[in-house]
Parts: sequence; structure tokens; C-alpha cells
Amino acid sequence: MIAMNILGYHGALAFNDGMPELPEVEMVVRGLRGLLTGRRFIKARLIRAGLAPENPPRQFAAWLKGATVLDVARRGKHILVHLANGKTLITHLRMTGRFYNLAEGDENLPHTHAEFLLDNRKKLIFTDQRHFGMMMIARTAELESVRHLEKLAPEPFDPEFSEKYLLDVLKRSRQEIKVFLLDQTRVVGLGNIYVSEALHRARINPRLAANRISARRAGVLRSHVIEVLQEAIDSAANQVTDPREVYGRYGAGAIEDSWRVYDREGLGCMTCSTPIRRIIQATRSTYFCPNCQK
Repeated sequence: MIAMNILGYHGALAFNDGMPELPEVEMVVRGLRGLLTGRRFIKARLIRAGLAPENPPRQFAAWLKGATVLDVARRGKHILVHLANGKTLITHLRMTGRFYNLAEGDENLPHTHAEFLLDNRKKLIFTDQRHFGMMMIARTAELESVRHLEKLAPEPFDPEFSEKYLLDVLKRSRQEIKVFLLDQTRVVGLGNIYVSEALHRARINPRLAANRISARRAGVLRSHVIEVLQEAIDSAANQVTDPREVYGRYGAGAIEDSWRVYDREGLGCMTCSTPIRRIIQATRSTYFCPNCQK
């Protein structure tokens, strides 16, 4: 059963352009929060040192041993496990990172790079077939200066992500709007799927320069960014998942049938029936309607 889930997961990754976006990471955070909050790490083992290059295996194990989990949160696409000892375990899933919740005596799955024994005789493991995932343990009080986090833009659901904020950063950039929205220092959490969907709903051509977007259109775009992300989170929250996986299916897969442009090259636009086009921007696929998005 687990092997089937692994295969299904990697199939979903290929369909999802390979990188989890904000809704998918949010669902993993919610799953981990339910599993870990209030639990204590009996032992932690960094199996592949390259997963956490800034924390040697002995330090990694020592900083987590005996630590109680206070909460699990998210910053952009990063997972933050806050500990009572003043440390935070930071994880970025990248393309194939995956958490599994196993019994203490279960054999580790292939490509397991870290394991965490809990005080309830459970074992959390992190698998990563492609070796792109990242972990780091940092002092919680210093998170704002951690290089992985310090330059991240405001969260789309936070008040700081206002119409004024978005318009200000748009006006300072000549990048194509699709490429602009993928930059985590401008807007966090977005990837190919939700950028394509938000731009279609806002009727904005993905090749338009960011600084050419008016205040009115910036406000519309902001609303649709929030809308598509919230819809994905809501849809994923209703999934039935294998209890051994931490919210196994990606949120994007949960709303696949409602995609208006993403992965629909050649199919009719749901608004005007014009065939959806696919172009390449910054080596990534972009889907849009040439009639609706001008």
C-alpha cells in the first residue's frame, strides 16, 4: 500500500510541475501539527548529511533529542517545527520531499534521509528521491535572519499583502508578470499552477511587464491570488488520505478538475472557448487564454 502511495505521489509531482506550492505545503503543515504538537523527540537521526548541510549529524541529533514540539507553522513554502528548547526545525520539501508517519518498529522506506522517534512509539521519516529537499535547525529567536527566510515576501493571507504593497513592488519591476509572481521575494507560495490560474481569472497576459499593470488590475490580481490559494486549501482539506502519509496528495491534484488553464493546452477556454496556449517563461510552462488575457 505504501509503495503504491509513493508511486502515486511521484506521478502527482510530475503532473504538478514538480514543486509543491503554498496550499500543498499548508496541508503538510496541518498534518504535522496534528501528529507532533505536544510530542517529544526521543531521538533524531540525519541519515543523509546533505539534507541539512548547516547542521552536522551529531549536532542535528543533539539539538532535537528530548525536545518537545510547541507548534508547526509555515513561512512561504517552508515548514517550521517550533520546539520548547528555543530551536526551530526548518524543512523545504522541494520536488520530492515527503513525510511519513510510521510505527516505531516499521522499516524505513526507500530514500529515507531523516528519522524522528517520538514519545508515543511512532516514527516520523522524511523521504526524498531526488535529494533536493532541505532541513535546517536554527534558533527560533533568530529566524528572521536565517538566509532561507529573511528575504521572503509577505504571506498572501496576511494584511501586509495589501493592494498598496503589490502595486508598489509591481511598479519597481520590468519582469513579465508570470516570472514576477514566481519570485518568492515579491509574493510567497506561488508556483506554475496558481500563477497561471490567478492570471487567467484576473484576465492579465502572463507576458505583460509588471510595471505596466494598473492599480485597478493589481487589486483584481491580488484578490484572485488569494482566491485560488484558498480554494486549493479548502479542496485539499476534504481529501481522504492514507493515515501513514502526512496529507499525501497535493492540494493541486485535489482541484485538478477545476483548473481553467493549467495543463489544458489546446482545450477550449472555459470562459470564451478559445484554445488555451502554452508558452515557456524562465524555463517553466505557462498556460493562458490569448483572447481573455490581453
